Amino acid sequence: MINWRNKVDENSDEDIEENSEHIDGGILKVAAKSNPKSVAGAIANVFRKEGKVVLQAIGAGAINQAVKAIAISRGYVASSGVDLVCIPAFTDIEINGEERTAIKFIVMSK
Repeated sequence: MINWRNKVDENSDEDIEENSEHIDGGILKVAAKSNPKSVAGAIANVFRKEGKVVLQAIGAGAINQAVKAIAISRGYVASSGVDLVCIPAFTDIEINGEERTAIKFIVMSK
């Protein structure tokens, strides 16, 4: 089990819960206002512990931030010899009783 209060990355004093991405059920939920570097740190942190990360984004702005974060996180883990890849997929979710379509990004090593 991951302690989600772990640090975002070694160079950050912020906890994951204080950033604009949200972790729910092992899924990193990325918002349009999420800081890509903070999300990238969370991706690297979760990947190091679990070996795989799932991100979820709804809307163009959130998807843009998620893609930037994935690109940045590749650099964070590259020094350990890991090459991250991303598999995008559609997923249906319910928000306030309303069915929405989100993009799910599965991030794992090559």
